[in-house]
Amino acid sequence: MLIAFNASAQTDIKRLPKTPIETVKAFLSAYQQRDHASFSFLLHPDVVWVQPGDNRISGVKTSKAELLLMGKKMWELSEGTIRLEHVEYFEGNGNTVVAVLRWTAVHPAGATLDVRNVDVYTVEDGKIILGRIYSEDVAAENRFWMK
Repeated sequence: MLIAFNASAQTDIKRLPKTPIETVKAFLSAYQQRDHASFSFLLHPDVVWVQPGDNRISGVKTSKAELLLMGKKMWELSEGTIRLEHVEYFEGNGNTVVAVLRWTAVHPAGATLDVRNVDVYTVEDGKIILGRIYSEDVAAENRFWMK
């Protein structure tokens, strides 16, 4: 089942979501709304994040702190232009949720990024414990994020 994501939904994290797909929706909505507190709240302290490529943001992150530093670096390298433009969800399977995301950014030197990713999230106790990211164009991401 494909579910379109409503980017205008308000994020209000006062409790842990009840289902893995609710967790992922709230997490991505918080990112879109720049709601750092809610975004961070939905990450397990020991989250493992596998970011593809060979560039300044790629690699395996093994904690919430390390993942948040990656996000800060993405923000800085794109001078705040990184955007999660669109999200589509596929029905989850147990505690795993798959989402198709479209990311855009503009590099200060003029390079642009417009790429779709397939993200596979594993949720444990209402928090994201594992994120595996698959890019449709790793070469474009490597060019944009550079080494």
